Amino acid sequence: MSVDPHPKYPHLLSPIDIGGVTLPNRVLMGSMHVGLEEEWGRLDKMAAYFEARAAGGVGLIVTGGVSPNLAGGVKPFAAKLSNFYEVWQHRVVTDAVHKAGGRIAMQILHAGRYAYLPWSVAPSAVKSPITPFKPKALSNRGVENTIRDYVNCAKKAQQAGYDGVEIMGSEGYLINQFIVKRTNKRTDDWGGSYENRIRFAVELVARTRKAVGDKFIIIYRLSMLDLVKDGSSWEEVIQLAKEIESAGASIINTGIGWHEARVPTIATMVPRAAYTWVTARLKGEVSIPLVTSNRINMPDTAEKVLSSGDADMVSMARPFLADPEWVNKANDDRADEINTCIACNQACLDLVFQNKRASCMVNPLACYETEVSLEPTTNPKTLAVVGAGPAGLAFATSAASRGHTVTLFEASEQIGGQFNMAKKIPGKEEFNETLRYFQKQIELTGVQVRLGTRANTEMLSSGFDAVVIATGVNPRKLKLPGIDHPKVLSYIDVLARNKAVGDSVAIIGAGGIGFDVAEYLTHQPETGDAIDQYLKVWGVDRRMSEPGGLMDHEDPPPARAITLCQRKQGKLGAGLGKTTGWIHRSALKKKNVTMLDQCQYERIDDDGLHLTVAGSPQTLAVDNIVICAGQTSQQELLAPLQAAGVDVHIIGGAFQAGELDARRAFDQGTRLAASI
Repeated sequence: MSVDPHPKYPHLLSPIDIGGVTLPNRVLMGSMHVGLEEEWGRLDKMAAYFEARAAGGVGLIVTGGVSPNLAGGVKPFAAKLSNFYEVWQHRVVTDAVHKAGGRIAMQILHAGRYAYLPWSVAPSAVKSPITPFKPKALSNRGVENTIRDYVNCAKKAQQAGYDGVEIMGSEGYLINQFIVKRTNKRTDDWGGSYENRIRFAVELVARTRKAVGDKFIIIYRLSMLDLVKDGSSWEEVIQLAKEIESAGASIINTGIGWHEARVPTIATMVPRAAYTWVTARLKGEVSIPLVTSNRINMPDTAEKVLSSGDADMVSMARPFLADPEWVNKANDDRADEINTCIACNQACLDLVFQNKRASCMVNPLACYETEVSLEPTTNPKTLAVVGAGPAGLAFATSAASRGHTVTLFEASEQIGGQFNMAKKIPGKEEFNETLRYFQKQIELTGVQVRLGTRANTEMLSSGFDAVVIATGVNPRKLKLPGIDHPKVLSYIDVLARNKAVGDSVAIIGAGGIGFDVAEYLTHQPETGDAIDQYLKVWGVDRRMSEPGGLMDHEDPPPARAITLCQRKQGKLGAGLGKTTGWIHRSALKKKNVTMLDQCQYERIDDDGLHLTVAGSPQTLAVDNIVICAGQTSQQELLAPLQAAGVDVHIIGGAFQAGELDARRAFDQGTRLAASI
């Protein structure tokens, strides 16, 4: 029976046949490890997490990576599927997804030399630059045993009720390590020629297909652009894709970049759909569906990718952390209600790499579905919220969605707080999506907003059952001779008040705000295609003329000369996000930003900033000095309200000032709303 195409997303929301299995749309929830995979006993929390996404309309879900054996785990006690006890653990996940009407595949991932294990193994004894242990080279028997373990893992996944598996062959993990000369130094049948180096991958797929039969989905995650030296050439990528198709894969999914690559691929500064051109190059070379990935976060972007013929499906992981109802909202023409992933990585990848459970900065309910709920209240209250920054917005809309009557006071003329400055930073324009989402939520939940109103104790002392203070932070004031000199600006002067800034600038403070201000002040307006500009700056070759796809980068001329200063000794930006800090440091180095540590600030005068750097006196003869030296909490209302006997709560920056910690602000606001 034919189905009329969706009026707005005819490609994205059209069905697709995958080896005899019909998926309702072209949306694949990509694999992402979230820390629930290692739960003891039945995987109930993981089941609830995936069930919500299945109910939200995703065509096919892929789990986080699960190892086929002990040596393949990314860390000690990592998720593994090799025995019947583990089958029992996973069965609750597949049952929950199927009950919600979805389909789910399990990713099989062997970390190889990326494992944080002293017993790690790899094709050759070549240490990874991002892990502390040198792996042991697999013997011939070890290679065969590993293939056997992959096949066993796929069969166990089938027994656990999964609709398929994704064999992780990209991002620099074990299979990828066999494929390229960079990590495969073998001289036997598993190394040397390219045919030998890809034999491991091809054998895995062929033997897995034989073991699981024709109706079971096999996705192969193919590294199409390694972004490391001595990676695969494009001709080799095509050859492998054809071999993988012949071996029995149902789908080929696109992998971009190894984890050790020095090119950002998923951070917020990466343009949307920046890598779909890679998948497009493979179109026509194989006949099975191709999936494209990386920085596709809204339906219009996904539809454009598919309608242009770049791929047959789109893969998104983090967007489903941000909004499990993504597909349903697109289908119902409610894209303006989507809580968009802004690719900040603060609550997902940054936490996972600290061995913590992932969540989402803009959706703290993600991965906590069984622990935090916004169910309708049985005791509706009248609540006041002071401050419409991240914490206040999260609380106000969440509380109102439960049935409370909420009035939101905001001293300025717009919602968003310091997000209104963050969205001005080049590469952080996505932050505006969060403000669009909350503006819509205010409308949907009926929050009464009073902009341009500075709430006081008298206004809040009666008529409300409780008051929530979310007033945020103020810039920290430095005690420094000359701090009132005309050369001196605060970060608010620069980002919010648009004050004029000269050609040479010293920035005091090298935390997140200091780095953002440096990026803002050095940025030149872009001309031409944003993706082309990004690829040139980071040295990615669209022609893929060299193995790995790298070329010399083209550094843009900076708009200003910037010196970034910090008091403490050590690397500047050490406190930035674990997965994004290196990107910010690299970006500023490309713009010739001078970075100074061990700075003692002496005074500011007409000559500039006088300081001592590692014991050596210096004068920075600059036009302006911008202060980015931290914040203090705005708590002026707290004591008077408490004295008046008001039931008062304090959240976000008002509770604790710390480098614009929006993750904590959203989380506190949402959790308080769930409990009040």
